[in-house]
Amino acid sequence: MFRLDELVERLGGELLGDPATPVHRVATLEQAGEGDLAFLANPKYQSRLAACGASAVILAPAARDLTVLPRIVTADPYIYFARVAQLFNPPEAFVPGVHPAASVASPVPASATIAAGASIDADVELGEHVVIGPGCRIGRGARIGAGSRLNANVTIYHHCVLGRDCIVHAGAVIGADGFGFARERDGSWIKIPQVGRVVIGDDVEIGANTTIDRGALDDTVIGDGVKLDNQIQIGHNVKIGERTAIAGCVGIAGSTTIGARCMIGGQAGIIGHLEIVDDVVVSAGTLVTKSIRRRGVYTANLPVQGHAEWVKNFAHLRHLDALVDRIRALEERKERKAR
Repeated sequence: MFRLDELVERLGGELLGDPATPVHRVATLEQAGEGDLAFLANPKYQSRLAACGASAVILAPAARDLTVLPRIVTADPYIYFARVAQLFNPPEAFVPGVHPAASVASPVPASATIAAGASIDADVELGEHVVIGPGCRIGRGARIGAGSRLNANVTIYHHCVLGRDCIVHAGAVIGADGFGFARERDGSWIKIPQVGRVVIGDDVEIGANTTIDRGALDDTVIGDGVKLDNQIQIGHNVKIGERTAIAGCVGIAGSTTIGARCMIGGQAGIIGHLEIVDDVVVSAGTLVTKSIRRRGVYTANLPVQGHAEWVKNFAHLRHLDALVDRIRALEERKERKAR
């Protein structure tokens, strides 16, 4: 539990109201009750302030006079909320040591935690305070930086690199073979050895069941501060710039380069061998089929509609070429008459 003045002393902001007001968790405007700290980040929800039961609220300067509740005024209420939530919910503390049911063939720092069922091959380098969760598999020659935490059943293949202070959620697979095959004339496939690595920077978070393929020749590279949601597929030799965020179920084909600070919406698809520059936003469900060379927001999807309406509109779409030809013919006829 914190008092409001303690939060402001740690995180800044302007305090209005009783500085001794105690709060013990953050909550939404609708669900907040006694002892809760609510926040208003989007002005379209400001009408909900009147019925808010929170003990205090976090507001932007423009909303400072919309309530008589004790409040913290800050330029970005959502960021402030995130930092308060971190204070109320510190990371889990782990007891260092190697569980007797773990299989470890490499030196382990005294500060590291290795859970039951974990398997660590030879020549693995673990940094201080690393946590290897139950059932994890770390291949030979892999490196994991200080403070990184692997949840249950994460697999890191041989010689891959994970930076400092990373979080990898359950079931993620880092460094499996990329999808590389050459086709014979008779239609059979010859597997191309995938001899690159996956190299992941510092402060990266990787969601549950996300897969990152190792490079075919060069490395697959994930930059510092990248945030990956659940069930993302990243193909071989992909490069993702620092602080880019990618939502769930995105598929990125091999040898694509994505710049820094990009945001990729859920279920987007990006075909291979493309380049996306820094500061690009790709909307959810968008299929990217060509390189994006200018920053901005890109969308290529259709809003949902009733089935009957969709069938009618698609029928028109099928005849679009014929319609264009008719319009062109009418324009040419009009031009001839005008002469």
